Amino acid sequence: MMKKKVYKAHILYTKEPGRFEVMENGYVAVGADGRVTGVAADLASVQRSAWLEGDGAEVTDFGDRLLIPAMNDLHVHAPQYRNQGIAMDLELLPWLQQYTFPEEMKFADMGYAGRMYRRFVRDLWRFGTMRACVFATIHTGSTRLLMRLFQEAGMGALVGKVAMNRNCPQGLSETVEDMVRGYEELISDRLEEKSDGLVRPIVTPRFVPSCTPEMLRACGELAARYHLPVQSHLSENKDEMALVKELEPESTCYGDAYDRYGLFGQTPTVMAHCVWTEGKELELMKRRGVMVAHCPTSNFNVASGMAPIRQFLDEGLRVGLGSDISGGHDLSIFRMMVYAIQVSKMHYQQNHQRTFLSLSEAFWLATKSAGSFFARVGSFEPGYEFDALVIDDSELNHDNYSLLQRLERYIYLGDDRQIEHRFCRGKEISCP
Repeated sequence: MMKKKVYKAHILYTKEPGRFEVMENGYVAVGADGRVTGVAADLASVQRSAWLEGDGAEVTDFGDRLLIPAMNDLHVHAPQYRNQGIAMDLELLPWLQQYTFPEEMKFADMGYAGRMYRRFVRDLWRFGTMRACVFATIHTGSTRLLMRLFQEAGMGALVGKVAMNRNCPQGLSETVEDMVRGYEELISDRLEEKSDGLVRPIVTPRFVPSCTPEMLRACGELAARYHLPVQSHLSENKDEMALVKELEPESTCYGDAYDRYGLFGQTPTVMAHCVWTEGKELELMKRRGVMVAHCPTSNFNVASGMAPIRQFLDEGLRVGLGSDISGGHDLSIFRMMVYAIQVSKMHYQQNHQRTFLSLSEAFWLATKSAGSFFARVGSFEPGYEFDALVIDDSELNHDNYSLLQRLERYIYLGDDRQIEHRFCRGKEISCP
């Protein structure tokens, strides 16, 4: 059990998308369970609100640093990590066949998987991402290894053994029976280790074109039987969508092709991209509570288009940000905030009826909104798990700037070198 802690710093977070909560030289109290118990402008108030008086809670003063919630990545492919910045002149389907699938086949080799996955987890940590929804490969052994690396690091992750059995190389195809058996092994591992819930399996059909109806049905049954969340891709690319229509002719839309198999909100579900989501699909997502992982760099790199995030927010959809390595070329969720704002400004130029994203909205997408897919994560409100970053932005020459201006400058100009401390569920996380 951890000790109760109180941290002093310049505190910034978003309870709601439209505005920041800012406390200059404020205090946040964290209980022995790693959850925030109080946040206030002075020590006496935070002690009273958190029932800490007289119990010897440690106080750590971070001085002139910024204290913000840690980042959450809602969509990233761990086995594609080595391919960052490669084949950026191809669209989605040829990019998969020529570069991505050959790289993922290498993860049958546990030695290779270990080297790549250790680098991947370390760099997530480096960029301040403490929770992630992660695609692995079809390989049960290397997927188990990735989950263990997250567990050992003390970082949170939903890790998916990818399901696929059509339109892919033989080395990345498996039978429905083998897919189910692999998932049940991973589920059993979590139970036997009495996992604290930081690292869990997530059902991961790659996307409809790579899964037969039997595979999709088995994925839906796994999610229902073991109460597992689901992740996949949706309406990313027009050629992909045309292929889905051909493969699932009875479906009314791409989302319906998942819904018919119990993979669209029957358990918590996040779908990446949704660049071309509209009409019936949008309404179905709203009814099912399906979350969107917005991956702006990937959408540009593989020439998919621009997801209408302002419309999604106006319609009440839940949205978070994803790096989508290696369709995306950048693992930093801070830079995903910048790109998301820029994409929304391009939409604004086309349709002045909808405003572009503000900084507070982009920050909220990366923290509280995305964090809601994992638990009560992404805010410093009482009851939230203390996932946090301590930022020393002194090298960015912040004299005479307000705290909000300092945060904005860090988001646009800073990098991992300014992150001094990283916390996940109340525990400081050292370099994995």
